[in-house]
Amino acid sequence: MDIILRNESDEPIYQQITEQIKAQIMDGTLTAGDALPSMRTLAAQLRISVITTKRAYEELERSGYIENYTGKGCFVKKQNTDFLREETIRQTEEMLAQVCKKAKLCGLSADDLKEMLDIMYSEEDDND
Repeated sequence: MDIILRNESDEPIYQQITEQIKAQIMDGTLTAGDALPSMRTLAAQLRISVITTKRAYEELERSGYIENYTGKGCFVKKQNTDFLREETIRQTEEMLAQVCKKAKLCGLSADDLKEMLDIMYSEEDDND
């Protein structure tokens, strides 16, 4: 499991961990039943406090991404595909909102933005 922490990020470390694990679950890198490293192991690997990894795991459990079994560890929970799709759509909408703000700042019209999106989207299809 790859997790990259960015010190320059405004996002707290526990949230960086949470978001990256969620992303790995959503893209299929981590699948139902996969064991996550223990809180202590992950903390040691990332050179952070166990309290930080505990907070990240608690957030993941609260959000329904993992299950914690006392004495056994934390495991990726079987995901509802509709829930994952909705979460992905929500994240996409957030990113598009940021893109729209930037486009407006530099004077791009909605048509210009749509054209850019069409080009990028078709390039992705060509790369598949």
